Amino acid sequence: MIFAADLFSFQKLLPLALFAGVAALAWWALDLMATGKSRAAERLDELKNPHARRDVREATSLRKGDAMTKVLEKASPALARPLQPKDALTMSKLKTKLANAGFRNEAAGTIFLGAKFVGLLVGLVLGGGTVLTINGISQNSMGSTVFLAGACFYLPDVVVALIGRSRKQAIFLALPDALDLMVVCVEAGLALDQAMRKVADEMKTTYRVLAEEFALSNFHLQMGRAKAEVLHELGVRTGVSDVRSLAAVLIQADRFGSSVAQALRVQSDSMRIRRSQLAEEKAAKTAVKLIFPLVLFIFPGIFVVLVGPAAITMVNKMLPAMSGK
Repeated sequence: MIFAADLFSFQKLLPLALFAGVAALAWWALDLMATGKSRAAERLDELKNPHARRDVREATSLRKGDAMTKVLEKASPALARPLQPKDALTMSKLKTKLANAGFRNEAAGTIFLGAKFVGLLVGLVLGGGTVLTINGISQNSMGSTVFLAGACFYLPDVVVALIGRSRKQAIFLALPDALDLMVVCVEAGLALDQAMRKVADEMKTTYRVLAEEFALSNFHLQMGRAKAEVLHELGVRTGVSDVRSLAAVLIQADRFGSSVAQALRVQSDSMRIRRSQLAEEKAAKTAVKLIFPLVLFIFPGIFVVLVGPAAITMVNKMLPAMSGK
């Protein structure tokens, strides 16, 4: 009885559970890496037939993620209930943050909160169990467990923030070229919604993020929504200040009947000037940023190379002479 109780005790079962969890994660990662072609083969297929290959890849990714998406959507409401915002303002901020990262689904907020709760549980169970198994129950182990749980809890926030920053940077870099094309379309006689659709069609291979946002706004316009409301949502959804200012300019031009092409041209010129100013600012900061690697890494090496031979000569010549006296 004592041997059986010791065999099935918590300390005996915990390493086995950790091993099973790590093995399952490793199998899942290997399965993801083994499926599909390499990136080089996919790029060659895209060069042969860009549109067909992209459609096949998107359909394959949708089929792979369909089952996981259904599981997450079913499990997320129960998991996200402890973290659900109590007021509408907080929920609106959460939806805006997710929209800036490209997650515009109605269930995105629930899935995000559910992922945070799952991360908290994973950090407590796996991370805390591993630390307690290795170090035992102590104050340092409890602190490490709390740190791992907090890190896993805020990991979805970090991922969403990084994705959002990448999307904002892509939109900021693509906007002047898109505005130039919109100016050409508007001066050719197209309306604003037609110009946005033309820009979305022409730039979906080079600036995919901005093309998707323009296509969504054009779809809202076709559904009969007010132009001012659609443009305002475009600025809020992207989270880029230049897009918000562009939306404000277009709303004012539509309200007062001024030239849309002239407004777009002025806005494009101002954005290009701002990009050049940002480049000059980064170039001016380069000298200051180089001080730290120079002092910490390059200067010690130069100091050793220049002073090292003289120091060795002084040690070999002066120390025997001094000891002889």
